[in-house]
Amino acid sequence: MAEALIKYKPSVKGRAQLGVQAFADALLIIPKVLAQNSGFDLQETLVKVQAEHSESGQLVGVDLNTGEPMVAAERGVWDNYCVKKQLLHSCTVIATNILLVDEIMRAGMSSLKG
Repeated sequence: MAEALIKYKPSVKGRAQLGVQAFADALLIIPKVLAQNSGFDLQETLVKVQAEHSESGQLVGVDLNTGEPMVAAERGVWDNYCVKKQLLHSCTVIATNILLVDEIMRAGMSSLKG
């Protein structure tokens, strides 16, 4: 998904490109943390996973025993797509609401000063 967002980024205008890039980077946190917590080099692992995904076009994960990329379906790892989709949607909504509250608080503070 991060790769798709990076490809989508040039079609977005202005500062919104930074938001698309930040969201793509945030999605890469999961494999980075898994690799780091398993004792593997996170940059090397991430590069391997991205290369495997580009070659196979399938969903690729990290084998936490070896640190090598694995095609999840071939290893019998099945994630619930609906749960993952809802999780990503919820994270986006929560982040948007936090930014909105921050904007409202800044507007309130500036009206108190003036």
